[in-house]
Amino acid sequence: MLLLVTGLLGVAGLAYLGVQEALRARLASDGTTAPSMPMQTYDGKKLSLADLRGKVVMLDFWATWCPPCQAEMPSLIKLAKEYESKGLVFVAASRDEMPDAPLFVEEFVVSRMPELAPYVVYAPDEMAAAFQITALPTLYFLDREGRVVDAQRGALSEPALRARIERALEQ
Repeated sequence: MLLLVTGLLGVAGLAYLGVQEALRARLASDGTTAPSMPMQTYDGKKLSLADLRGKVVMLDFWATWCPPCQAEMPSLIKLAKEYESKGLVFVAASRDEMPDAPLFVEEFVVSRMPELAPYVVYAPDEMAAAFQITALPTLYFLDREGRVVDAQRGALSEPALRARIERALEQ
C-alpha cells in the first residue's frame, strides 16, 4: 500500500512539473529581446524598456483587481528597493483596462500602496501580446541587454523572488 501511495505521489509530482513546464513554454522565450514601445508612467512621462538597457529589469504584469497581484506586490517593492543599488529596476506594468487604468491605479496607489507609484507603467495591449500575457501576475526578468532571462506566471514567495533576482543579476 505504501508503495502504491508513493508511486501515485511521484506520478502526481511529475504531472505538476509537466504542467508548469507547459505554462512556461507559453511565455516569451529566454533570449527574446524585449520590445521597445513607449509606455506611460504613473506620473505621466514616457518609458521604454530600451531606456533601461544596462540594468536588470524585473517586469511584473499585474492589475488592481487581481488578488494574487496585490498579495505579491509588497515583496516586489521591498526587493526592488533592496536590489536597486545592484542594478535592478522594477517595472510594474498595469493591465487594468484603458482608458480608465490611470484612475483605477491612482485609487489603488493612494488608498492601499503609495510606495508602488514610482514603479507603475501602463502596458499597452501590444506589449502584453509581445510578452504573451494571458494571466496575472506574470513576471519577467530582462538582462542588461534587454533580453528575457526568466519568466513566471503566477505569484511567487519572497524567497523565490529573491532567488530569481539574484540569478538574473549574476548573468
